[in-house]
Amino acid sequence: EVQLVESGGGLVQPGGSLRLSCAGSGLTFSRYDMSWVRQAPGKELEWVSTIFYNGVTVYAESVQNRFTISRDDAKNTLYLQLTHVKTEDTAMYYCAKREGYPYQYKYRGQGTQVTVSS
Repeated sequence: EVQLVESGGGLVQPGGSLRLSCAGSGLTFSRYDMSWVRQAPGKELEWVSTIFYNGVTVYAESVQNRFTISRDDAKNTLYLQLTHVKTEDTAMYYCAKREGYPYQYKYRGQGTQVTVSS
């Protein structure tokens, strides 16, 4: 059974930083393309970033140069470092396995809430 558990969210001021974590079981992250996605209240799910099985990373334009995705293969844990956060980054953040095309984001956990507010 695949289980992804996100953590690390919280309240952060604009311009601040936060690191999100996603611990996985039943799925070896280094074998797949893993992503972070987010969903703000009343809005659709939004792709944030992907780290491919080979370590290549890509980002949505809205977070480029502010967020960093990484992976610890020994711990089978995915990370998302948020810096220079903006109020529009407020959302529930999920990690997921990206599959197919159009992309599907599978095995999302319960998510971790990020709230950017002064």
